[in-house]
Parts: sequence; C-alpha cells; structure tokens
Amino acid sequence: MHESRTKAAFGLGVFIFVGLFSIGFFIYKAALQIKGLNRTVAVKGLSEREMPADIAIWPIKFNEADNDLANLYNTIQQKTDLVTRFLKANGVSDDEITVAVPSITDRQAQAYGETANISFRYSAIATITVYSTKVDLVRSTMRKVVDLGKQGIAIAGQDYENKTEFLFTKLNEIKPVMIQEATRNARQVAEKFAQDSKSTLGKIKSAQQGQFTIEDRDSTTPYIKKVRVVSTLEYYLSD
Repeated sequence: MHESRTKAAFGLGVFIFVGLFSIGFFIYKAALQIKGLNRTVAVKGLSEREMPADIAIWPIKFNEADNDLANLYNTIQQKTDLVTRFLKANGVSDDEITVAVPSITDRQAQAYGETANISFRYSAIATITVYSTKVDLVRSTMRKVVDLGKQGIAIAGQDYENKTEFLFTKLNEIKPVMIQEATRNARQVAEKFAQDSKSTLGKIKSAQQGQFTIEDRDSTTPYIKKVRVVSTLEYYLSD
C-alpha cells in the first residue's frame, strides 16, 4: 500500500515536472519570438527623374508713358497688336495668348511725391501672356524677342512677379513607377544591412511614402525638372 502511494506520488511529480518544463520551454520560445519581432531595420529608398516641363507661361510686359491719355491707349493698342502678330508669326496660336487690361497710373493724381517736374503725366504697363504646352516653341520664340525691340517695343526685364514659368504637370503618370523604384532601392539597402549583420530580412513592419518634390534641375534650365521622392520602410530582422 505504501509502495503504491510512493509510485503514484513519483508519477505525479514526474508529470508536474514535465508540465512545468514544457510550459517553461514554450515561454522561452515565445520570449525569443517576441524578442525577434523587436529587431527591425529602418531604411530609405530614393527615386529621382529628370523630366521636361510640359507647360510654359511667358508674360511679355512693356511700359509706355504720355501726357495725353487717348494717345497712350492708342500706343498700347498698336504695340499690343505688334506683339500678338510677332507671336502668331512664330507659331503661337490665338488661344495661347492672353492680353491683360493695361495698368494706367495718373502721376498728377497721386497724393504724394513731387509731381511738378514729371515728364509724362500718364504711365502704363501692358502685359501679354503666352500659356502653352509647346514648351520648345515658346523657348525658341523667346530667343527672337529682340525683333520686337527693332520695332520700337522695349520689353521690360523679368522680375519675381513677371518671370517665365515652366511647369511639369504629369506627375501622376510617373508616380507608380517611382514609388516602385524607391521601394526596391530601400529593400536593397535593407538586404545589405541584414547580410552584413548575419541576419535574415523579414516582412515590412511599416512603410511611409515621402512627399514628391518638383524643382528646377538648375537655375539655367528651368524647363527641365527634377522629380524626387524618398520612401521610408522598416523591416523585421531574424537570425
């Protein structure tokens, strides 16, 4: 009877030991897995393209002055017609040309400054704007603007508010392939890191697509744009 109880107690002890050992083993394995999940590497992938601008906005501005307001308007109209004919002769279409209302200033009506010694009472600023998808045509026409000077039209220099703009508007067409390239480049960096650290690259833990930026390639070629995106990805690592 005593021997039977001893065997039962021993068997129960072995069973409890095995149970506790198994629980400990599984806890240990789970801890290793959790620890493995905490091992990650964050990398960045770059994609960059040089793209030609697809829209040109070219403001052509000239100034006039006169003491007779009617004469001033006539002069503006004549020179505006000359500019328009010049543009059309170089291939710019009517729907690509916009003529703004002239800005007239009556210097004698101004409530400040010396007005007694002014040469002309009225001054005007006229602006004709070309908005075109034919970027190369606009650029070649800009190089011929000296012809307007020969016709007595002094084209004003470009300033911040009236400078020629070149735009790239087809970003959606290249977005997918650029995102794919940035992601592929990021994975290559992560794989190299895993290889150097004798680890295995796992699945993506998180991914963040950077903002696309469009800038002039440089100050002398604003008609060529540099499109850029940087994606940030975080990968799991395991032994």
